Amino acid sequence: MTIKVENGDMCPMLGKTCIGLQCAWFTKVAGTNPQTGKDIEDWGCAVAWLPILAIENSQSTRMSGAAVESFRNEMVKRMDMPVITEPARIPDVDIKNLLDS
Repeated sequence: MTIKVENGDMCPMLGKTCIGLQCAWFTKVAGTNPQTGKDIEDWGCAVAWLPILAIENSQSTRMSGAAVESFRNEMVKRMDMPVITEPARIPDVDIKNLLDS
């Protein structure tokens, strides 16, 4: 037995059929579906878009965390490098002999 899942057009806020463009929450979303990688450019209820937007937000958060961790690891590596505490000294130069030349 196979069940075909289809979107309904019942608005849970109004308790009746979706009024489409008359509703302030009917929104156009353009971008990439985070689950399939396919481009999206479609109109729909903002409440219905929330699961896809939450998945996209989670992916972005994970990528940001990975970038911060990579930056931290690079900084730790650089902190392990030796630090020269005393500046290099120029040897004493006899200015008088340089001017006579």
